[in-house]
Amino acid sequence: MTTRPELEAMLKKLHLFGCLARLDELENEPWLTRLVTLESEERTRRSLENRTRIAGLGSYKALCDFDWTWPKKIDRSLVEELFLLRFIAEGANVVLLGPNGVGKTMLLKNLASRALHAGHPVLVRSASDLLADLAGQESSVARARRLRAYVQP
Repeated sequence: MTTRPELEAMLKKLHLFGCLARLDELENEPWLTRLVTLESEERTRRSLENRTRIAGLGSYKALCDFDWTWPKKIDRSLVEELFLLRFIAEGANVVLLGPNGVGKTMLLKNLASRALHAGHPVLVRSASDLLADLAGQESSVARARRLRAYVQP
């Protein structure tokens, strides 16, 4: 059973202020908790779907299919630690270095997906696509606006 403070918090988060204002009347209604739960789950699902579309992940192979025996010089424990996403809270950058074909993009897309599911905004672009997009802006104001859009996530 959901407590009143939990219900109030959920109603505020969902911006259901009409229900919140009349909570004394609605609090004992059996459908209210179910309604709030369904609405919260649907908004979470739609948010993830929208953020995933905006992120531009495209298709990628799941991390469970990664061959840890190739490349020869990969620090698996360090890569797995990245999936805890502590670097986001720390405001740290992550740079994946290596030759072509060793799985950098696959690891990046799996990491981006993990961040999306944790509720973080994500934007995946190659450096060449990003630079071409910035160079294609017609003015310095438009370029600055686009750059802000890129660095925000």
